[in-house]
Amino acid sequence: MQLYSLTEKGYLRRIKNVHFLETAVYLIDDEKTIYLWLGKNISKNKKLKCIERAEKLNSEKIDVALVQIINQDNEYGSFISIMNSLGKKEEEGSIKNREELIIEFDDTMELIDAGLDPDLEAEITLIAHKYSKENLSYEELCNKLAKLQLQIQKGSEKYSQKELESKIQEIFKSSSSYKELCWLISELEILIEKNILD
Repeated sequence: MQLYSLTEKGYLRRIKNVHFLETAVYLIDDEKTIYLWLGKNISKNKKLKCIERAEKLNSEKIDVALVQIINQDNEYGSFISIMNSLGKKEEEGSIKNREELIIEFDDTMELIDAGLDPDLEAEITLIAHKYSKENLSYEELCNKLAKLQLQIQKGSEKYSQKELESKIQEIFKSSSSYKELCWLISELEILIEKNILD
């Protein structure tokens, strides 16, 4: 397992210990999965730069991994075990198996109705809400997310059906909830549309 901290511009720095600070971003690479942990007080610019860096690092792998974006205080699935193994005690961060992600659609619409232009998070919220109401199956969401991740990783290069099936299985086993998949799909769609990951 390789541990990195990331700078404001998304540069990687090898580290030996992870302290999960509110202003930090950490990348944890365990070969099959790249976890990008985002502190809750980082800037939006740092968040975008670090997501871009994680995807670029993954695209350079011979065997591409699953990239999971983990927000502070919303840790879930296998990442909780990783945090505990790195020394994060439950009493320090109250890390528990969390309830399903809540897509704050009503709050977002109130801000928009008040005349505020939607920021990136609001745009993601609106699209994620739309997906959550389309009654797509969990498998369909895994398929959609897999295609987006491969699009980012492979660029203009075509991916094989075998690569797609492998990526779908990785996502299916990732412990992501239904709404988390909706959020991840929406986030990647917007990042691709805005050419933030190019």
